Amino acid sequence: MEYTEKDLVKIAKRENNTKRNYLVVDPLQGKHIPVVPSKALDLFAALADTFREKYKDEKLLLVGFAETATAIGAQAAITVGADYIQTTREVIPGVNYLFFSEEHSHATEQKLVKDDIDRAAAETDRIIFIEDEVTTGKTIRNIISILDREYDGKFKYSVASLLNGMSEENLERYKRQGISLYYLVKTDHSTYGDRAETFKGDGFYYKCPDKAAEYTTIYVKNRMDARRLIDSGKYEEACENLWREIREKTGNMTDNISGKKILVIGTEEFMFPALYIGRKMEKEGAEVRCHSTTRSPIAVSLEKEYPLHSRYELKSLYDPDRRTFIYDIGKYDKALIVTDSPEIKESQETLINAVRMQNKDITVVRWC
Repeated sequence: MEYTEKDLVKIAKRENNTKRNYLVVDPLQGKHIPVVPSKALDLFAALADTFREKYKDEKLLLVGFAETATAIGAQAAITVGADYIQTTREVIPGVNYLFFSEEHSHATEQKLVKDDIDRAAAETDRIIFIEDEVTTGKTIRNIISILDREYDGKFKYSVASLLNGMSEENLERYKRQGISLYYLVKTDHSTYGDRAETFKGDGFYYKCPDKAAEYTTIYVKNRMDARRLIDSGKYEEACENLWREIREKTGNMTDNISGKKILVIGTEEFMFPALYIGRKMEKEGAEVRCHSTTRSPIAVSLEKEYPLHSRYELKSLYDPDRRTFIYDIGKYDKALIVTDSPEIKESQETLINAVRMQNKDITVVRWC
């Protein structure tokens, strides 16, 4: 399928961000806007198809950027049969990191687990960075400089993104460094800031309480964590096992779901398993939508052409002192929250209460 800017670009207004006043929201990505999960995963596979034939004689490591490109990277790695690791902003005990910064972001610190890059280095020829959008390419050049310093220039590099908004000057800079670029849609950001300013920001804003709410919890063991180096094929198998366990433990929820409207929610960096489960439910005949909680504080607005109309402020399921958000929760027959977060009751209940504004049948799946 050929994708266009109209397919993949909606302009939203960032809240209180002096670096850049707009955010590109992709309606097919499964992050901010609820999406049919197969459409998101097909999009990510299409990105992998842009480079899958190019490096058949090289051993690849794909690196997906947190938080919005983690699922893109996982599906791309599965599509090309490569090893995978994502960057993270979470704390992983007992590891060493490579630190770098992300431009324009509300949460700039990014980390890669250095121990895992050390482990992969001997068998890796090329690192391919996976992003949802690349605008200047500066973030990726930062991490390449760090990797070159740490590993004596061992790796070749490529970048694959759904969108590429780089200027001619930045494209030329990449060409001089020998960094190949792949993307589905070329964008011009010159009007995006002015477009964002026209929106009123008069949508619905909810601050969700951390009070007790009714829901069901199931626990599934043998989580595979993409913040650490993984074999993408084994990751897909682990997600398949997760789906089997959900079916086994929920029984009546996943039986006879044909024709039912079902919501599947991921949490922050943990997006791919939710999309995977959602696609499985689609194949059972359900009408499924997926999206995820996010750190991004985006203004919501009532204009018809604006992508987001209601915002729910939460306590992060990973850190109750951190604000996170979810947007545009609809009404469904059943809602499934799939997470790998620690079990922090007050945080979880803010998300439950957001979902409960329109939904009563809620199950939390904890992959632990």
